[in-house]
Amino acid sequence: MNSDKYPEPDEPSVLNRLREIAEAVMYAAEGESEEQVLERIAHVSREIVKARYAALGVPDGRGGLRYFKVSGMTTDEIRPINHLPLGRGLLGVIMRDREVLRMEHMQDDPRSVGFCSGHPIMDSLLGVPIQVGPQLLGILYLSDREDGQPFSEEDQWLIETLAGYAALAIAGAQLREQQSRVSTLEERERIGMELHDGVIQSLYAVGMHLDLMRFSGNARSDDLGEIIGQLNTVIEDIRRYILNLKATHTGTISERFREMLGRLYIPTALEVEVNAPDEPPPFTASTFESICQIANEAISNAVRHADATCLKISTVYDQQRFQIMIVDDGKGFDLEAVRDQSGLGLRNMQQRARLHGGHVSIQSVPGQGTTLTITIPVSAR
Repeated sequence: MNSDKYPEPDEPSVLNRLREIAEAVMYAAEGESEEQVLERIAHVSREIVKARYAALGVPDGRGGLRYFKVSGMTTDEIRPINHLPLGRGLLGVIMRDREVLRMEHMQDDPRSVGFCSGHPIMDSLLGVPIQVGPQLLGILYLSDREDGQPFSEEDQWLIETLAGYAALAIAGAQLREQQSRVSTLEERERIGMELHDGVIQSLYAVGMHLDLMRFSGNARSDDLGEIIGQLNTVIEDIRRYILNLKATHTGTISERFREMLGRLYIPTALEVEVNAPDEPPPFTASTFESICQIANEAISNAVRHADATCLKISTVYDQQRFQIMIVDDGKGFDLEAVRDQSGLGLRNMQQRARLHGGHVSIQSVPGQGTTLTITIPVSAR
């Protein structure tokens, strides 16, 4: 049911409710990240109309949802649900048609589909688009008032009003995160310049000095030749690192992995198999570059330390998560023995993944190879 008629309470009551909404959204807008802002909006909207459940979904631009934040359910209650909403059914109606939906029994509507196994029973619905002009920023929907009554016209008015304020809070959070990404890119550029102007020039100077020593006969040629070769390798590695800092990759997932492998020394006894889609990654270029740095370290570790004959690199992703799996048939290792060590760079990889809301998991048994999985939420843009 959809209505253009709103209640007409007395003026003090209207002002009090507006003040309540403004304070609630101001609290939400103070969230440290876009995700926290969305979580708070879902929570305060549920409190405003005393609903049992509330959720806020953010479209991903491809018909699905980039974020989906829930209020009124515990983690234990969410865990049995097979999958998060896919933006179909009544959510899809709100997303596509920008239509406000108020229903006493949503199951009576033929468009109501998508309740999967493990989903709690929900009856009434109040769904509202959150938008600024033509731009849809989110879909806010609530289900089942605590008193068992259907949502009223006043409830609809309150949530539509809250959605108007919420649009500004979400837009502000997105702008802050965009500014943060710009600052990060500027910092990457600064680091690249310092490496180029300082470290590389110093390494070149050392290399030239060693060359002079070798040709002057003051040192053994074989020893110095090996040192110079190592220095040149370091210089080339840093050059590549700087290039990666200055220009993010814009190709497909498959191309990016093959590019990484092309920069590594792959022993002839090691067979490498890449199974990655030949399509753009579901991230911004800078985010995907950071993810690839994690993968590069993991692949390099496998090539150098695993003593494997086969290395398989594969990626899978859907609307919720992006995974990179690196599997080798090498010597494996004792996870407990290396958990507190930094030799394999495991701690660094885990920390980098956490910056994007993800994690790195490892399965390894001595003599039976290693499987390393990098999981990043697709919402990490």
